[in-house]
Amino acid sequence: MTVELQVLVFAALWGLIQILIAATAPAARPGYFKWNASPRDTEFDYGPVFGRMNRAYKNFLETFPIFAVIVLALVFSGRADDVSKWGVHVYLFARIAYFPAYALGTKLRSAFYIVSLIGMAMCVWSLFF
Repeated sequence: MTVELQVLVFAALWGLIQILIAATAPAARPGYFKWNASPRDTEFDYGPVFGRMNRAYKNFLETFPIFAVIVLALVFSGRADDVSKWGVHVYLFARIAYFPAYALGTKLRSAFYIVSLIGMAMCVWSLFF
């Protein structure tokens, strides 16, 4: 298995961890279990921290499919190289750093988001150049 595919799997596992955090963290809020057992016609008030965690996960879902397509294209086209190896790692570590930065409400989250895009751009560079 190539490094790029390994990192893709780790990124998918990071997504799973975020699902587990997003699913279990609100359980500490009063009324969650009643809301969870309901038809969920209304939004649950997650509170600021859990709400940010949920939004961070949703943001991950916006970039991960694109990242996955790029990585698969790299591997199947045989274009993976040192730049793409660095790029996948940059993407993953930036996405991991993004989650707590967003949960804590820091403005660094935007920098981590941009760094993750740079990681993807490095992979795209390997695909075409």
